[in-house]
Amino acid sequence: MTAMCLAVPGRIRRIADGYAEIDYGGLCKRASLRLVPQAKVDDIVLVHAGFVLQILEQSAGEELERLIIEMIGSADED
Repeated sequence: MTAMCLAVPGRIRRIADGYAEIDYGGLCKRASLRLVPQAKVDDIVLVHAGFVLQILEQSAGEELERLIIEMIGSADED
């Protein structure tokens, strides 16, 4: 059996004490920057289990944000 993990994209709004406040489309949560200490405010990142795992390229991150907003909008229509 293969396990699958899900990383969630979000935008960094604030950084303090090695943690980032991540905005997931209006819901903000804290995530550790221990694995990606070079991340900065306004970066779009992937987060899993409370850790920032990766900084996305700006264009890819914005496209992913757009797709998620579109998916949420279509789910609300159902």
